[in-house]
Amino acid sequence: MYYFYVLQFRKNRKLYKGLTNDLDRRMSEHRRGDSDFTSRNGEFDLIFYEAYLNKKDAEVAEKYFKSGHGREVLAGKLKNYLGAPHRRTGGVA
Repeated sequence: MYYFYVLQFRKNRKLYKGLTNDLDRRMSEHRRGDSDFTSRNGEFDLIFYEAYLNKKDAEVAEKYFKSGHGREVLAGKLKNYLGAPHRRTGGVA
């Protein structure tokens, strides 16, 4: 299984988009600060993921969601979460 996922950082609300074949392992790596971007931005919440059986399909999804139109589509999928006036708590960090 392959996963496209999105993290949102609590302090600045920036989004991080990534791809992995083991979501639990990757979240542990992010929590440990193994990623330069996540180590600089602090605590985060896993706010979205999609699972794919084929690696190429997951790579296509990642590329799409990082594009201009893909960012708009992702924002539409998460409009209630991202548009909420209060910050979320209790997520992955």
